[in-house]
Amino acid sequence: MRLVQITDCHLHADPAARGRIGVPLGQLEAVIAAVNREKPDRVVVSGDISQDETAASYALATRTLSKLEAPWAWLPGNHDSPELMVEHQSLPAELDLGDWRALLLDTRVPGREGGELGPQRLTALDARLAGDDRPTLLVMHHPPLSIGTAWLDAIGLADAEAFWRCLAPYGQVRAVCFGHVHQAFEGAQALAGRRVAVYGCPAASDQFLPGAATFALDEAARPGYRVLDLAPGGIETRVGRVAP
Repeated sequence: MRLVQITDCHLHADPAARGRIGVPLGQLEAVIAAVNREKPDRVVVSGDISQDETAASYALATRTLSKLEAPWAWLPGNHDSPELMVEHQSLPAELDLGDWRALLLDTRVPGREGGELGPQRLTALDARLAGDDRPTLLVMHHPPLSIGTAWLDAIGLADAEAFWRCLAPYGQVRAVCFGHVHQAFEGAQALAGRRVAVYGCPAASDQFLPGAATFALDEAARPGYRVLDLAPGGIETRVGRVAP
């Protein structure tokens, strides 16, 4: 089973609108063309679909993402309006990936750049994990651990400790994938005698500079995506970038 993660499209209502470096629509179209060449079975888009939270930006996103040759699903990020998203495409809580499953977690907090699950969503996550012991991948927008980029670590998942406590009893959780940080990341969280892999994904738009203390763009890095090959023995993953 090949799952591809795309994240942080940051589309505007105006297709020609520029981001800080590139044109988000053109960048996303290049990413989609590259993803199609990977021949995924499923694609998940992990938030910040829109930059301006307009109905027109989600209509544009839907038309553009529909060029994917595999079924796709999305979840909201801090820049998104879930109410507008569902007018175009549902917000599924789970993807059936055969021997695996992916749980899509909403970490958005209205009016805040940082994320949080909160007691209600953590209780729901606990129940969902208790109900199915298949190998499980969690997909969310905000990072649940430090990535070493100070200004981004300040707007990560506020209740990360509670999140990891929730996961501790469930050995079927193999990895967590997130967006938000506009850069590739690979790490792990020690948990109840095991290690859970944690992966960040390059943005489909402009990239942020890893390790920066304050906001900084990585002008040399290209938009990208993450490929996850899910097998009974585990996950093989790599990052793809679009050509200059």
